[in-house]
Amino acid sequence: MKKYYIGLILLFTLLDSYAQEIQDNELDKLSLRYAKSSFDEFINLLSLPNDAHFPNDIKKNIQWCESAFANRGFITKKLTTGGIPLILANKNYKNAKKTVLVYLQVDGQPVDTTKWFQENPYKATLKELDAAKKWNTIPITKLEGDINPDWRIFARSASDAKGPVMMFLKAMDIINDFKQEPNYNIKVILDFEEEISSPRLPKAVIDYKEELASDMLVIFDGPRHISNQPTLTYGARGITRLSLEVFGPRAPQHSGHYGNYVPNPALKLSQLLASMMQDDGRVAIPGWYDGIEISPEIKKILREVPDDEKTIRNKLGIASIDNIAETYQESIQYPSLGILGLRSGWTGNETRTIIPSSAIAEMNIRLVKETSAQRMVDLVKQHIIKEGYHIVDSLPTEKERMEYPKIVRFNYNIAYDAFRTDFDTEIGRWLRKAMNRAFGSAPVQIRTGGGSIPISPFVNTLNIPAVIVPTVNKDNNQHSPNENIRLGNYIDGIKTVTAILTQEL
Repeated sequence: MKKYYIGLILLFTLLDSYAQEIQDNELDKLSLRYAKSSFDEFINLLSLPNDAHFPNDIKKNIQWCESAFANRGFITKKLTTGGIPLILANKNYKNAKKTVLVYLQVDGQPVDTTKWFQENPYKATLKELDAAKKWNTIPITKLEGDINPDWRIFARSASDAKGPVMMFLKAMDIINDFKQEPNYNIKVILDFEEEISSPRLPKAVIDYKEELASDMLVIFDGPRHISNQPTLTYGARGITRLSLEVFGPRAPQHSGHYGNYVPNPALKLSQLLASMMQDDGRVAIPGWYDGIEISPEIKKILREVPDDEKTIRNKLGIASIDNIAETYQESIQYPSLGILGLRSGWTGNETRTIIPSSAIAEMNIRLVKETSAQRMVDLVKQHIIKEGYHIVDSLPTEKERMEYPKIVRFNYNIAYDAFRTDFDTEIGRWLRKAMNRAFGSAPVQIRTGGGSIPISPFVNTLNIPAVIVPTVNKDNNQHSPNENIRLGNYIDGIKTVTAILTQEL
């Protein structure tokens, strides 16, 4: 019996030392091996249309995720929301001291098939870049051989964000296969409506507060820094959408008969929008930037991000930047007011000689932690009233048409607020340690990312800190035609998640 116990002790010692070897020396090989083993499953996931405007398509994604997570030992549960449900996946460990909540997005942007350079945006296509900087299709079977890290898989949601979902699943395969046990429990929340601003998420977080209770939140989403170095992002801007419609005549009118007589709503809308902005790009609405101070200490943190301002401008094809701040990183610490699209009358070959009946502007406000969404909406609304407009929330009545020379329909939707976590917190130290171990150097640390993700409901309701771990390539065309993921980033993403899952908390 004594020999039996000695044998067990030796076995566990060997397993522990092997686990340490996996963590410190084998991550590159393992990540590549498990990436190669994942391609069939990844391609299958990408083949499922995932536009949240079509709930029947989303059902197939939900079923796929329930099966995939159950196969990795998770217990899954649908969180009903009155619409498309969320999925909560739980996996507990015997030596767990804390609980980490992981956020993953599964839905994707709509597709315009006419703009994709392949047969089907949901059919994964492998491509390589030639000397003329053109992406050429190569056989998908090449994934079975040696991998060129610069090859890319083109498909909707390849990067945003089914790629990170698959990275997480393959990292789970690694720790399951090698019997690694984190010293924390894992909860995964799967969101199938992120691209339509997760309208039911804030209430769901309140309704399922107990089920979601955790100590910290890790979000696997978004692109790395433009240098493609390992990155941690400690915050994201919030978002609120605005819609303005300035009204003119009841119906479009002949521009010859009524030009110089009927006020043109397209001109009025242009003047209204111009009144909101200074020529240098700063928002002209009083109070817009109140409460935001960038201290010398924060400026130092922002300067440590290895941006090259000249390279950024060359890449974007712009000669100058808005007069908000001197650098890209500092500029996104402020709230922005953006025009997303304009519509009035007809253009191009469809141009008609008319005075349009209305003109529409779709806009958004990108919020920062210091700004309240409702306050910013109210500032815009007050500015519109100051410009002499009567505000309605639907079509104006006949009485209003005859009484007010300036009428605008004003609607808005507050999606979610911004969040930001301090660098020197437990979650920050834990993630930095994992990234240092995986890549041999400190990650790029970004105070606030420019984009928006629905994380503030978790932070505010659950009272937990959150950090984003971006993995995909910056030039992935997310939200656009020909979205893609670079294979080198996909492999590194598996390595990143594995390092985090094997890092003691």
